[in-house]
Order: sequence, then structure tokens, then C-alpha cells
Amino acid sequence: MICRSDIANLKTDILEKVGQKIIVKGSLGRSKVFEKEATIEKVYPNIFVVKYEENNRNVTYSYTDILTRTVEVQVFDGDSYSPLIPPPVPNKRKTSLV
Repeated sequence: MICRSDIANLKTDILEKVGQKIIVKGSLGRSKVFEKEATIEKVYPNIFVVKYEENNRNVTYSYTDILTRTVEVQVFDGDSYSPLIPPPVPNKRKTSLV
């Protein structure tokens, strides 16, 4: 479940990274995926804008796109790329024998 605090934290993280290079990964449907380099251009209350380097195209994404893992964003920190939000930890359910 996505909380308002998760969205607020993600907004501040992205706001701090305006102008930085990122890699955006997402699905195009039917087992087709894309992976493109971009730059975070602008941040708004509900969306943020990235500019793809290969064709100078601006694309908008919502913060929930990242939180629901519709798209994955990795940020370049000077040496390497690291995920904007960490990958999910597998949830192991305990079964009780009662």
C-alpha cells in the first residue's frame, strides 16, 4: 500500500536530483521493455518531467509510476547508477501448524 508519506519522500528525492542523469526502465507490453538514458528536467506536485537523450523528447511520469514499479529509475551518482527506490524484499509468509 502506498502512503502519502511515501509519495512526499519520493518527491523530495526527485527534487534533489533535478538535472542529474538517470536510466528509465519500463514495459511496452507483450514482453517488450525499454531502457533509456534521460535527465530529470522539472518537478511538479503530481508529476515530474524527464528528457530522453536519444531523441530530445520530454516525457512525464507520476510518482506512483515509480512506487508501483510501472517504471524503474536509476540515478547516476558520478560513478555508477543506483536505484531511486530499493528493490522489494521478498515476503516470506509464515504458516502456522494449528
